[in-house]
Amino acid sequence: MVVRPWGTPVTHETSSPRRRLRFHGRGWLWWTPFVGVGLALIAEGVLGGREPVSFVLTGVPPLVAATRGPKGTAVSTVVCLALQMLLAWRRPGHFDEQHHVALYVATLLIGAVSILLARQRERARGHLVRANSVAEVMQRTLLRPVPPLIGSLRAAACYTAGEGGTLVGGDLYDVCETPFGVRAIIGDVRGKGLDAVQAVSAVLGSFRVSAHEWRDLPVLADRLELSIDRNGPRGSAGDQELFVTALVMELTGDTVRIVDRGHPPPIAVGPHGARLLETSPSLPLGLGGLSSAPARTTEHTLRPGEVLVAYTDGISESRNAEGAFYPVLERLTEHFRAGRTAAPDAVVSFLKADTERWSAMSEEDDQAVLALARVDNDPAEGHASPAPDPWADGPASPGTL
Repeated sequence: MVVRPWGTPVTHETSSPRRRLRFHGRGWLWWTPFVGVGLALIAEGVLGGREPVSFVLTGVPPLVAATRGPKGTAVSTVVCLALQMLLAWRRPGHFDEQHHVALYVATLLIGAVSILLARQRERARGHLVRANSVAEVMQRTLLRPVPPLIGSLRAAACYTAGEGGTLVGGDLYDVCETPFGVRAIIGDVRGKGLDAVQAVSAVLGSFRVSAHEWRDLPVLADRLELSIDRNGPRGSAGDQELFVTALVMELTGDTVRIVDRGHPPPIAVGPHGARLLETSPSLPLGLGGLSSAPARTTEHTLRPGEVLVAYTDGISESRNAEGAFYPVLERLTEHFRAGRTAAPDAVVSFLKADTERWSAMSEEDDQAVLALARVDNDPAEGHASPAPDPWADGPASPGTL
């Protein structure tokens, strides 16, 4: 999905940023027209007018059109034409010579075409800005910003779209405070494009409603799967093999309950390193009908100072120059066992930066990380205790999508 980043840590929008040569805030292409004019004038001085180097100036207007608007391109055309006439005038008998007159005409024609190209480029740029604005609004609607404090938990998250230049992709996450505790989801849609975005919308829309209504986590996961069948892109014209791997989690106090629908298991990161939280994987959302076995809930206790970290396979499947996958558990253990503070924002920032350093090439898969940690209920800090559970016997009304 840019990435735009959400949560506390600073993130990026493409999976493998590349350094670009820049001079005082401008790209190298912006300076090429000045270089072209300068080289022509230097060559004129060195050769002493023995060769018609002013022909080089014909190529300057197209270079200007690549980085400037129609007005700047028109000015460059006039300047180049004036320099060509001046250099020809300095050579007796050349100002109105046939080849030079043809050069003047060619410069004017190329300049006129360059002005049209610059105008079209400005229009395309404006369209791209509007399209990016729409994509950003779409992402903010799908992946809402994760608040740094939700209920009795601290939270941080980041998202990076795998396809360069895009803001929306196939990874998802969300956190909400419910009568049953703080619930969270992180998932990865198989596939890309509009089908993936539609599946993300179906899952998140259902989660934001059903998480408040269904006490049992496996039932909640079933409601998410039902939403994919009803509202996802799996119709006759959609992807018949579409599915979503997901972790549905519930945190109350130090206890975390997890339903694993084919997703990489979460990790608990603390002052003494990291440990994998075992789960009972079942079929991904969208494929549950292939098995009659119900999903199982696993329960773990977070130790003091530990952070619950969930991620998508865009993190764990990042490859280095030797083709090795990124070892999430080992890297987290190595980094945080030295006494570093394992706060949610610190963990997310580390994973993001470390996978960037690990990756040897541009990744095509989306990446998402979600980190949660308990905040001690200190009245001096204004952290309220979790709300009591008014729906201990189940939903107050039938669950809806």
